[in-house]
Amino acid sequence: MKRSIIVIVIIAVLLVICVAAGMYVYGKVYARYEGESVRIYLPSGTDESAMKDSLQTRLGEFGEDVFSVWRLHRADVSRAHGSYVVEPGDRALDISRRLRSGRQTPIKVTFNNVRTLDQLAERIASKMEWGADDFMAACDSILPHKGFRKAQFPAAFIPDTYEFFWTTPAVELVKRLSDIRDKFWNEERRAKAASMGLNPVGIATVASIVEEETAKKDERPKVARLYLNRLKRGMLLQADPTVKFAIGDFGLRRIYNTHLTVDSPYNTYKYKGLPPGPIRIPERSTLEAVLDAPAHNYIYMCAKEDFSGYHNFATDIAEHNRNAARYHRALSQRNIR
Repeated sequence: MKRSIIVIVIIAVLLVICVAAGMYVYGKVYARYEGESVRIYLPSGTDESAMKDSLQTRLGEFGEDVFSVWRLHRADVSRAHGSYVVEPGDRALDISRRLRSGRQTPIKVTFNNVRTLDQLAERIASKMEWGADDFMAACDSILPHKGFRKAQFPAAFIPDTYEFFWTTPAVELVKRLSDIRDKFWNEERRAKAASMGLNPVGIATVASIVEEETAKKDERPKVARLYLNRLKRGMLLQADPTVKFAIGDFGLRRIYNTHLTVDSPYNTYKYKGLPPGPIRIPERSTLEAVLDAPAHNYIYMCAKEDFSGYHNFATDIAEHNRNAARYHRALSQRNIR
């Protein structure tokens, strides 16, 4: 009898232990994240110790739950390489499964208002696992095979918001971005460009000058037609932004004769036709503004003296000189050099 009681007690204790252990494990497995949305990065080469530290650092005690559940499945840490967003209410079990299978959360890569390829490389690399040099090397690897010369590389990209995985190789990213640009240039748009005597790179080059000339989107089609008129007449483009690009100083407020003498293929006061490539990475809307530029006869433009950001346009040099004189007087009055 006494022996039976002992056995019953032992069984009861074991049951309590099992239930307690089950409840503990259940609590770990089905624990829900109660913090704010957070992104976790697990670089290539991360070992289990580093992974645990990253989870705990970003998620606190819940991160330890995630790691414990992940270890229960004897998962391969190399599969977790990547970046993951944890949202409020996410369960440790679900996060663990994502880590085991490497189901990353895409990263939004946005770039606009970018002048140089170096700036683009820095902007994109700041969101990716690799660096700006990797992006530049990928451009050198991919773009020549797609028909781009070095100076034309900026024409291979269209500013927008894109989604990639943090671990997407630079070569794959550059290829995907340039493929998207190629889709933009469908037969209809290519035909429009050809009717102007230009190809897609030429349109992008005109668009880049237009963007530098005016920040007013409603004025861009008008400015675009002005430059198209000059090209058609065989005139020098005489675009101040190309001189700023040649000098390497976009902050210049006034262009003097000394600036116009710089010997660069980008100096459109010195060399006819378009410069070797875009002087910035033009937006989709500006490409459209060039393609759909309304007809007019203006061949001269000058910033308005009210500094509104708009321009005065002229069809002859006498009218242009009057516009320019008013503008330069306004510059001098404000002591802008």
